[in-house]
Parts: sequence; structure tokens; C-alpha cells
Amino acid sequence: MQLSDFDFDLPDDLIATRPVTPRGDARLLLAQGDDTRDLHVRDLVDVLHAGDRLVLNDTKVIPARLTGERRRESAQGVVQARIEVTLLEPRADGCWAALIKPLRKLKIAETVVFSPDLSASLAAVVDGQGVLRFNLTGDDFDAALAKAGAMPLPPYIAARRAADEADKRDYQTVWARHKGAVAAPTASLHLDRAMLDALAAKGVQFTYVTLHVGAGTFLPVKVDDIADHKMHAEWGHVSAQAAGEINATRAAGGRVIPVGTTALRLIESAATDGGVAPWEGPTDIFITPGFIFRVADGLMTNFHLPKSTLMMLVSALMGPARVRDIYAHAIAQKYRFFSYGDASLLLPKA
Repeated sequence: MQLSDFDFDLPDDLIATRPVTPRGDARLLLAQGDDTRDLHVRDLVDVLHAGDRLVLNDTKVIPARLTGERRRESAQGVVQARIEVTLLEPRADGCWAALIKPLRKLKIAETVVFSPDLSASLAAVVDGQGVLRFNLTGDDFDAALAKAGAMPLPPYIAARRAADEADKRDYQTVWARHKGAVAAPTASLHLDRAMLDALAAKGVQFTYVTLHVGAGTFLPVKVDDIADHKMHAEWGHVSAQAAGEINATRAAGGRVIPVGTTALRLIESAATDGGVAPWEGPTDIFITPGFIFRVADGLMTNFHLPKSTLMMLVSALMGPARVRDIYAHAIAQKYRFFSYGDASLLLPKA
């Protein structure tokens, strides 16, 4: 298929820059088979059945965006430069891979100061990315990063406003546990504790898996034939307990519904002919139309960017023509799009 098959026109005013509060008041487009209904996230209690299982990604977003200053002695005196950093992933040697702007203004071994407590030196440059060695490690690093860093909002929000303290709450799931993501599993942002309790009382069950969402999730597809696209890799973990819970639900006839494309990609990575197996490692699974889903019976997800790999994923689940109709309906009804926007519940079977 061609990249143009996943394109659509989106009015700029439908891009959400703040979430709806309370979370359950966000709108929910229910697409079940050929039926389309306009609901709210709080209506999940009525839509889901006892015995259904929601699969939740418990990754925790780190405040990965840093602004610092580099100082350099010159013949004219001290020269300063503003340096912006987005942390991408930790390396085995304790350094961090990072996007650095402007990278050209930083030399190897030069130091960037982010706060009185936190600084880093440039250890290397690899494939256009910087490798930073921080002055702190462990809990000391986490504490300093929490003070100096900002949440790494997606580019389409960051272009409209700067991250602030509210984002440290809003851009994090209420069950976030394992630090390592630089982007949130945004469909999960709609669920608060009250909603989880109401669903549990209905008989809906929950399974937690971990996929550390990377900045690659925002990378554009640059090829015309999507078969030529190389998917970015992200680290994930499906525990033996999680695999057992999902398999038990399937055996009992319940539906397995990931909340977010990250959770879906992970459980399909862990799928075998005999069910879901415990799994750990990087996954670069690329789900496009024609993909055979072995685990997921549906998907709760937000509305995605035109020509993105996530549009390809939902088109694989529901069919390209059905997704075009769903998105046309969402635009006509003025649903809010992207990370802080409204949600959809996609159920292929009527």
C-alpha cells in the first residue's frame, strides 16, 4: 500500500493541546463492526462486559526535556549558548542517547549545565544523536531530573505551547510504574482511579505490561511504499503473570482489549500459536493492513496523525475503508485529535 492511502485533511483547530478534565468526560467514538456511536469515556462501564480484559501499559514517562547552558572561553571572553536536550534512552555504560539542539554548538567533553544540581558532558555523537554523561546517577539523577526536566510533549503540542507543571500530571497514566518512556501511552490518559474502580466492579479485568515508548513513535514515514518503511524499536516486557492472565481470558471467551497502540504492539509481539508467552526485549513490529491479529480483539486508542504508522495499525485492525469512514465521522463531529484528544474504541466484530 502507498503512504497516501493513510492521508486525510485535519482542521488545525481539532488538535488538542490540553486534556479534558475530568478524564472520563473526554468523548469516545465507539466503532463496533459497521456501527458507529458517539459516547464519552465514562460510558466504557456500559460498553465493556464482565470477563473482558483491558491490557494497560505501565511505563512511566520521564521529564526528558531539558534546557541548559554551555559556556566556552574565547578570545572575546566567556561565550554562552542555549542547549536544548531531549533524552531518548539510557545506554549500558550509564550515558544517555539524546537529541541535542543545536548539536553543532557542543564539542566532545564540553559540559551543559541544566540546574545547580544537574549537568552533563558530551561523550560522543552517533548517527546525529548526542551521547551524554551526567554528573549524577541512580536516585540522585532521578531527583535532579524531576526538578530540572519538563515533560516531552509531542511535537504538535510543543509547537503550540511550552510544557508546564500541569503536564507532569496530565501526561502520565495514573498507574505509571516503570520509568523509561519519553512519550505517554496516551489512550490510557483517559482512565482515572474512579473509572478503573467502576470497571472492576462491572467485572472487567486488568493486565499490566511494559513498553517504553520512544521518540521514534513521532518519526514521519518518508517512503511512498509502506513496505519499505523501517520501524523504530522499543523495549518491552510481558511477564509470565500477564501472559497467563491474557491466555485465561481468551480461553474463557472474554475479549482482550489493549488500551493504546503500545500495549497492542507488545502483546502481538509476544503472541505464539499457543497464546501469549512471557517476553522481554526490543520490538520493531510493524502492523499494517493484512496483519493477522492473534491476541487483540479490539483497541482503545486516540485519533492519530495522517500518514503515520499508527494510522496503518488501526487500518489493519478495522480495515482501511472502515477507518476512513471513522475518521471522517470524527472530523465532522469535531472530535479532538492526538495525544490530549478524545478516544475511540475499535471493535472489529459487531
